Amino acid sequence: MTMSSLLSRRYLLHAAACGCAAAALGVGATLAGGRGAFAATYAEKTTLTAAQALDRLKGGNAAFVKGGACVPVGGPEAIARLASGQAPFAVVVACSDSRTPPEHLFDARLGELFVIRVAGNTVDDTALGSIEYGVGVLGAPLVLVLGHSECGAVAAAVSMVTEKARFPGSINTMVEPILPAVLRAQGMTGDLVANAVRENVELVLDHVGQSSVLISDAVRAGKARLAGGVYDLKTGEVGFLS
Repeated sequence: MTMSSLLSRRYLLHAAACGCAAAALGVGATLAGGRGAFAATYAEKTTLTAAQALDRLKGGNAAFVKGGACVPVGGPEAIARLASGQAPFAVVVACSDSRTPPEHLFDARLGELFVIRVAGNTVDDTALGSIEYGVGVLGAPLVLVLGHSECGAVAAAVSMVTEKARFPGSINTMVEPILPAVLRAQGMTGDLVANAVRENVELVLDHVGQSSVLISDAVRAGKARLAGGVYDLKTGEVGFLS
């Protein structure tokens, strides 16, 4: 097989669709030394384990809460070094809310987090493919799904369930994947929105693990780990789910 075919997007997607997660992950290993159209990194992959990556996020969030966030990039030379490749230690699926940028919340530098953001931190096929790319090609050992308190998308889903609310444009379609979380949260004690936020994180984690052969195989092989968390807008703290 030629290097160009190894680097093709078709090969990666075909391998994942056929359940050949090992082959798909092999493409990622090849990319480290190759220069094909699909190669977005020539950098060495992170050496952190999933547990170390999670500890790094927890430590970064602690620094953020204490006022130590927004680490300087390091100037033009540091920026230029990243042009040759990236080696993020975690994939973060987060909400689009302007108050929740993962790089700030976890005190992370450029190139450290591979971030997918959409209102309500849900995962469609495009987001799932991005997660697979982050794990299978870039070598990130951790996938974190991050919800946040008082999430507007979750609140909208709650109003759709409890008040039969409807929203303009494509907002209804965007909110619909969150409805199962609201239905699960309805029988719980406490604030419905807060409970639905947590349930939404759990359901997204389940969806990622069950919908992607590449991810599920990587988890079983000990190459990746799925984790969840909820960011508190008032305190700045991330509560990591067990």
